Amino acid sequence: MSLSILNNVTAMSAENQLNLTNTSLQNTLLELSSGSKLNSGADDAAGLSIANGLTANITALTQSATNASNAQGRLQVADGALSQVTSLLNRAVTLATESASDTVSDGSQRAALDNEFTSIKNEIDSIGANTTFNGSSVFAGGSTNYGQVALSGTGLGLTTAINATKGEVDITVTGGSTYKFNAGNTDTTVGALIDDINGSGDGLVASLNSAGSLVVTDTQNRATDAASELTVGAGTTLEAGTDSAAETGANTSDSSTFNVYLSDGTTAGSSTISTTLGALSSSNMNGVGLGSNDLLSSSDAQSALTAINNAIAQVAALRGNLGASMNRLTAAGNVINTQVTNLTSAEDNVSSADISQQVTNMSQDQVLTQTGISALSQANQMQQALLKLLQ
Repeated sequence: MSLSILNNVTAMSAENQLNLTNTSLQNTLLELSSGSKLNSGADDAAGLSIANGLTANITALTQSATNASNAQGRLQVADGALSQVTSLLNRAVTLATESASDTVSDGSQRAALDNEFTSIKNEIDSIGANTTFNGSSVFAGGSTNYGQVALSGTGLGLTTAINATKGEVDITVTGGSTYKFNAGNTDTTVGALIDDINGSGDGLVASLNSAGSLVVTDTQNRATDAASELTVGAGTTLEAGTDSAAETGANTSDSSTFNVYLSDGTTAGSSTISTTLGALSSSNMNGVGLGSNDLLSSSDAQSALTAINNAIAQVAALRGNLGASMNRLTAAGNVINTQVTNLTSAEDNVSSADISQQVTNMSQDQVLTQTGISALSQANQMQQALLKLLQ
């Protein structure tokens, strides 16, 4: 190799290596200061894409956990309101039992009992109308309740006779079972039919609402949409009143569906947990109403006592449904929190800097930088040595 003063190739090589070392040191310091090894797309394009996708999953799941927690709060508000309704109904049981006894006079004493009973019904109405969560009514109602059907007709009432020749009323869950209730020799009144339905063990409860309609409710919530609605069979065989016509049935509009959306940010990882709550009032407590009941006579009090006990059972059933939904939300929240933990770990493996490795790299680059500078200095001194040949 000839000696030349035109190009200092040795210095150029030393400078190039020093630049590479400085670039590596800068990247190392950036990873150490940020804690991430993905500070730009150039660092690892595939890894950046994976990390961003995992971050999106984590963000969606974190919000879903919040959704589940807020939903539990709403259902707990509803459960608390229903707990108070149960307390009121228990007081109503005491009043009805007292009024049913002949030891109470028909005058001012029963009137006083009925006044308190009326106040209880008014308070239940108030609870149903005024219980809110985050500015919206908890017992809103207004949407179709596919699990409840009301039979209406001229003169339908508790003492109205059922035409014995009609035989039965069929109540069907679409795509499911048909429940046939005999109205022949036994059920000669609507009241007897109500007792028959309530005692059937089929998960149905019947009562009269304040409008005089016979309301049948699926307490097991098997009917949740138009494809599974609770209906009265096409050959309706219940006849009431004096119009000599079969009664007609239609789904009521006193339910509201509370939906909780849970997702990991993808279509496949999304689901909805729904809870159906009926509009709550003294005329409709999960299908049982007290609107037409009073305590003004012993017989009225006995009828009211039956209705109150049915209402207590239906409020308890509704609270059971709410409890099941709260347990499901708790389970969903636990699963989501586990997913967040695992996905965070996966994202951390992809994007987080290995601090111990980077400290090692920094020490190495710092040493190489010092030796590179020293080598570049020595290479430049070689050119100065060649000038001595010209002296």
